[in-house]
Amino acid sequence: MRQCLTSLDGGYYTTTRPTHDQFGRRGDFITSPEISQVFGELVGVWFLTEWMGQGRPSSGVQFMEVGPGRGTMMSDVLRTASQFRSFSQAIEAVWLVEAGDGLRRQQCDLLCGQGAEMKEVQGQGQILSYWEAKSKHGNGIPIRWVEDVALLPTNKESTGKTPFIIAHEFFDALPIHAFESVAAMPEPPKTELLDKDGRPMVRPSSASKVPQWRELLVNPTKPKLDLFAPVAEGGVQQKQPDADFHLTIAKASNPNSLVIPERSRYRKLKQQPETRIEVSPESYRYIQDFAKRIGGDLSGNKPAGAALIIDYGPLDTIPVNSLRGIKEHKIVSPFAFAGEADISADVDFGALADAALEGSEGVEVHGPVEQGAWLTQLGVKDRAERLMKGLEESKKSDVETGWKRLVEGGPTGMGKAYKVMAVLPENGGKRRPVGFGGMVAP
Repeated sequence: MRQCLTSLDGGYYTTTRPTHDQFGRRGDFITSPEISQVFGELVGVWFLTEWMGQGRPSSGVQFMEVGPGRGTMMSDVLRTASQFRSFSQAIEAVWLVEAGDGLRRQQCDLLCGQGAEMKEVQGQGQILSYWEAKSKHGNGIPIRWVEDVALLPTNKESTGKTPFIIAHEFFDALPIHAFESVAAMPEPPKTELLDKDGRPMVRPSSASKVPQWRELLVNPTKPKLDLFAPVAEGGVQQKQPDADFHLTIAKASNPNSLVIPERSRYRKLKQQPETRIEVSPESYRYIQDFAKRIGGDLSGNKPAGAALIIDYGPLDTIPVNSLRGIKEHKIVSPFAFAGEADISADVDFGALADAALEGSEGVEVHGPVEQGAWLTQLGVKDRAERLMKGLEESKKSDVETGWKRLVEGGPTGMGKAYKVMAVLPENGGKRRPVGFGGMVAP
C-alpha cells in the first residue's frame, strides 16, 4: 500500500497525471468536500465551537491537516473562520502534511491564489525545512507544507499553542496487515531436507498446540496455460503469467503475526479458527502523535486543541476483508493497476481510540458516530437552505442533492458508511463536543 500510494517512483498520490487527478467526478473517487461546500463549512464551525469551548484563546491556533487532497476542505474551513473575526485572528498558521509535489501545487493554487509562490524555509529544531505561502483567506495566514507528521513542530517548539488537527479520508490509506487464526495443528511427518552441500536444512515448524495468528501475504498468482499463446521452438507452449496477485495465508508464524495482533483487542478472536482481522500499526503512530499534541506534556504544554477524524469503517467491530482498489469510481482488485488506482481499507475506530488513550493520559475520545448524525446535529439542512436562497433552480438542485448525499443512510449511503471521531483534552466528562451530544459553549 505504501509503495503503490506514495512511492516517489510512480506512486498514486506522488505522481502528477496530465489527463486527470485523483479526485472529483473525472477522477477515481469523490470526497465529501468535493460534493458540497457545506461539509467543509461545518467542519470549520465544529472547530469554532471547540475554540469557544476551550476559552477562546486569542492567539496560537495552528490548524494541521494530514492528507489534504486538493485543499478543498481547508479552503472551506478558512473561509468559514474568516466570518468570525476573533477566531480568524487567533489562527497563527496552517500546516499541511502532503507527500506529493503535484498535490502541494494544487493546494497552494486553491488556498493562496493561482500561481502563488511557495518559498522553501529553513526550519529550526526538528523541522529541517518546509514550504510556505500566504493564504488568500483572513489576513494572509501562513500556509506551510511538510511531507510527514514527524516533521511538524514538536510539542516543545509549540508550547502554548492550540493544535486543531484534521484527518479526512487519511487513515483508510495507511498500510494494513491482515491475519487469520488457524487451529492447533500436530507436527507433520518429518522428511529430511538437504541443502546443495548435502547438509540437513532447518525449516520453520507449522505445528502448534494452541491457535495461532498467521499473516496473509501478497503472492503472485500462478502462471496459467493460455491455449492461444504462441508456441515456442520445439513445440512447447509458452506460459503467460497472470498480471494479478493474491493473498495467501503464511505456512508458519512470522515476526508480524507474533507481535502485531497480540493486543487485548484481538485476544478472544484468536481462539476462533478462520477468524480474520486487519491491523494498521502505522495508524497508531499518527493518532498517538495527535494525542500527545493535544494532551499536554512535561515541556510546559497544557492540554489544548482537538483532532477530528472522518473516514469510513465499522462503528464497533474490527475490519475484515476490506482491502480494495478504486479506479474511475469502481471497485477493482487492490493488486491491479499499481500506482494508477487508489488503495484503501476500512478504518478500525476502536483501535484508533485505544491508541489515542495510550498515547496520552491528557486526552479523551468521543465517537465514532455516523457522519449523517454528526452533520445533522451541526445543522447541515439549515446551512444548505440558507445557501440555496437566491440561487438559480439548477444550482439549488445541486446544493440539495449534495447535502442529502452526505447524510444519506442505507447500507452504502455516505451518512452511514462514514464515521466521525474526536480527540479532545481530558475534562472529566464536564463538556461533550458539538456533534457528539454536546452544545455550543456560551
